[in-house]
Amino acid sequence: MDINLNSLSLKELKDLQSQVAKAVATFEDRKRKEAIAELEEIARAKGYSWAELTGAPVIRKRAAAAPKYANPADKSDTWSGRGRKPRWFEAALKSGMSPEDLSV
Repeated sequence: MDINLNSLSLKELKDLQSQVAKAVATFEDRKRKEAIAELEEIARAKGYSWAELTGAPVIRKRAAAAPKYANPADKSDTWSGRGRKPRWFEAALKSGMSPEDLSV
């Protein structure tokens, strides 16, 4: 890669400088990720997981819960039954509706 720095404008030089700084900052991270990917592949080939060999905790993502209740005023406004009750749910219960009336 041959760049004639003398032919570049000040703006082009500053753009190049920021690109170089960004590349340097991410270089180690990229190399580390590549090494981990290689090691994970070797572990998988031997019948292990990376977490088993390193003692790292296995991070499992929780699937989004299916909606169980719908707002009677707006059926697109739903609640899964997990977490804090929405205001519309509490208002509907106070008005005499049962949770079964609000179920999807």
